[in-house]
Amino acid sequence: MNKKTILLVLIGVGIAAFYFFDIQQYLSFESLKANRDRLNVVYHENSIIFISGFIGIYFLTVSLSLPGAAVLTLSAGAIFGSVLGTFLVNIGATLGATAAFLSARFIFRDWVENQFSDKLEYINNGISHNATSYLLFLRLVPLFPFFLVNLVLGVTQVRLSIYFLSTMVGIMPGSFVYANAGSNLARINTISDIASPEIFGAFVLLGIFALIPAFYRRYK
Repeated sequence: MNKKTILLVLIGVGIAAFYFFDIQQYLSFESLKANRDRLNVVYHENSIIFISGFIGIYFLTVSLSLPGAAVLTLSAGAIFGSVLGTFLVNIGATLGATAAFLSARFIFRDWVENQFSDKLEYINNGISHNATSYLLFLRLVPLFPFFLVNLVLGVTQVRLSIYFLSTMVGIMPGSFVYANAGSNLARINTISDIASPEIFGAFVLLGIFALIPAFYRRYK
């Protein structure tokens, strides 16, 4: 059994276990509200282990393209505070997104190319002009699902180093918004309360600002 087959089996087992054991019920907004105090107690009793476990769970959630990242980010703010929570989310999300990117590039390339062939030419054209600006726009403006960006970019010509750094920087504003909301969890009734038109507009402006170098280069 070669390495690619082993990785495919491990990924399949991980996804199957997530749905078989209904882990999604623990990654819900209602579960977070009900268990916040208990989680805080566990965190203060075993800080290092708890932080390591949180980063590991976030990494697996993102790398396997599983639902629950938004609730995990809220959890980070509710338990660790907005600043530390944003930092920990950034670690888990960036590493997980990079793992998904590499999986798409080396394991699922044929499948991703077949599924999203109509988008790849457009994305490659954008990346060829200014990869960093284009990737920052995709991360800052939540127009496309996070997992979809990870998979599609994996089969483009973007370099891993640019993808990693752009992801790390680009997800910070959104992570902070959700972590900060999580630190005020009692004021939130649903996750949709966070994504106000004002916040979305701010992300769009940030995304446009990130594209300025690409616009300038094309103008010249």
